[in-house]
Amino acid sequence: MNAVWIVDDDRSIRWVLEKALARENIAFRSFSAASEALAVLDANGTPPKVLISDIHMPGDSGLVLLQRVKEKHPSLPVIIMTAYSDLDSAVAAFQGGAFEYLPKPFDVDQALDLLQRALKESSHQSGANESATAVPEILGQAASMQEVFRAIGRLSQSSATVMINGESGTGKELVAQALHRHSPRKDGPFVAINTAAIPRDLLESELFGHERGAFTGAAAQRRGRFEQAEGGTLFLDEIGDMPSELQTRLLRVLSDGNFYRVGGHSPVKANVRVIAATHQHLEQRVRDGLFREDLFHRLNVIRLRLPPLRERREDVPILAKHFLAHSAQELGVETKRLSETALRRLQSFDFPGNVRQLENICHWLTVMAPGQTVDEADLPADMRETLASSGTVAGTDWVSALNAEADSLIHSAPGEVFDRLSREFEKNLILRALAATGGRRVEAAQLLGIGRNTITRKIQELGIDAGRGEE
Repeated sequence: MNAVWIVDDDRSIRWVLEKALARENIAFRSFSAASEALAVLDANGTPPKVLISDIHMPGDSGLVLLQRVKEKHPSLPVIIMTAYSDLDSAVAAFQGGAFEYLPKPFDVDQALDLLQRALKESSHQSGANESATAVPEILGQAASMQEVFRAIGRLSQSSATVMINGESGTGKELVAQALHRHSPRKDGPFVAINTAAIPRDLLESELFGHERGAFTGAAAQRRGRFEQAEGGTLFLDEIGDMPSELQTRLLRVLSDGNFYRVGGHSPVKANVRVIAATHQHLEQRVRDGLFREDLFHRLNVIRLRLPPLRERREDVPILAKHFLAHSAQELGVETKRLSETALRRLQSFDFPGNVRQLENICHWLTVMAPGQTVDEADLPADMRETLASSGTVAGTDWVSALNAEADSLIHSAPGEVFDRLSREFEKNLILRALAATGGRRVEAAQLLGIGRNTITRKIQELGIDAGRGEE
């Protein structure tokens, strides 16, 4: 396999890199255009260990190549080169997931050193695949999720404190893990704690540890989560529920980087990046006197908002497909498929439990649905009842149903959406009007507010049954 792919329309650049790699006995393959590299990648499916590409080329740019490669091989290190060393290009490269940004002209030894570091990173990624599979991928095509992905990319070289806002089940911990994996602290531990799930009188010891004899039952010294996360990331979930006295202690750690174990007298240095998350409106809790304003500002350095699933309905198909495949793998059975009707029903559901609820439903379907193709009738009874009571199935909430259908067609039939939905819309309006008038076209046209000639032409264009009454 070619360890390094070089993509550049400049023959001299390709030649220089080829010679440098040959001297180091590193296998390579060169392409003069992004389309050539993508064609080879699509044909054999085997990626290189590292890809280095120019950013400005005829045809697809290096950023397009970066995006396409990252979609299929997210862990592949991609180095972006450019002769136009500007901020926009650098930001776009890192937002797209580039391993590094190499401005031209470059020193050959510098480029070679960068390539070797990327090769080591690639080896590290492939060796860590087994453990990485335990962490689900963050999936999303919606614009709101793309904003989240770009933010993670922009923060990839930072250790700034981040606040994640989102409803329960939106994937706050997954985003925190992604921020950790793509940060300078990625080789350190990632430690998570749900501050709302631990009893108030135990939370202080859980966070900061305790000395032997600090309280009844403290038979030995215990390291808290801050010490366990040394050199890495500490994720504080549901930070809005933290008791006020612990808010004061947390503020002190964030301010001066030191803390004391419970019962301790010697300060402990905390070299930890803090990522906090909450489903609550912290500004309101500050106004209500339930959360310290100074702590809020310490935590709110960078804020990310995770959209609820009802705001990204177009992501339901890819998420459902992923969860059905994952459940089938866990259970050792064949992956089930959703019918178009079932998928539309899922997309019209509001999912109060968000992505976690969709995952649970997909697992339920894997176990309970009788056939390999899941139809609307196979959906959980409580979901069908909710849809029916909300009017979605009965058609009263037609705008939501239209939105769900449009989202589905945008991904399954691009270029045909407007024509297909318009024809269906017009056809159903005319059919309902004809049904109300016993098939009399003139009266149906009057009900709809259109002319007689218009309804006659539409009946012919839409292939509506011509056997109905004429007048």
